Amino acid sequence: MAATSSSAQEPRSRDADRSQQTILLAARDEFALYGLAGARVDRIAERADINKRLIYYYFKSKDDLFLAVLENTYADIRAAEQKLHLDEMDPVEAIRELVSFTWHYYLEHPEFISLLNSENQHNAAHLKKSSRIQEMNSPLVQMLDTVLERGRRQALFRAGIDPIQLYISIASICYFYLSNNQTLSTIFGRDLRAPKAMAQRLSHMTDMVLGYVMH
Repeated sequence: MAATSSSAQEPRSRDADRSQQTILLAARDEFALYGLAGARVDRIAERADINKRLIYYYFKSKDDLFLAVLENTYADIRAAEQKLHLDEMDPVEAIRELVSFTWHYYLEHPEFISLLNSENQHNAAHLKKSSRIQEMNSPLVQMLDTVLERGRRQALFRAGIDPIQLYISIASICYFYLSNNQTLSTIFGRDLRAPKAMAQRLSHMTDMVLGYVMH
């Protein structure tokens, strides 16, 4: 009887996981489009084609759902960064790869920028409640620290570089250009989304970061 009960629970568990993932994807799109304040649970339910009561069953409130979306969003980028295996590359190539990856990830996931903008408007109130967010970032910091130390031992990189400060700088120069692209293009009278401008930007950012870390 126990085996039958267990096997019956397993499909239900898979169904629950699928339902939650469907809700999270629909919520991600809603929050990215309207921000936390403008997002509506009714629309999320409609996007997910799921009963609104089920959303509250799994996530309790709109704020809890927003936190779950943020955690999922960070988990996705951290998992993608780990797959780069930067600590197994030549140190210079690893830094090049991290800049390129960050740039292209932001380009391919504009919702990431929108969600972060929304959370910053709320003073990171949701992320401050997360029990997962800091441990998610630890492997990235460790991996980058390993790259920097290998570069230092090979006399390629200078000593004393803080991996967290370096990552923040890489993320910042990618993020700012894309999140402010419309205003920057207008101010400078140049289409900064044109293919040539985008290629120039990646080259400039890579040279800038390498110029900082190398002797």
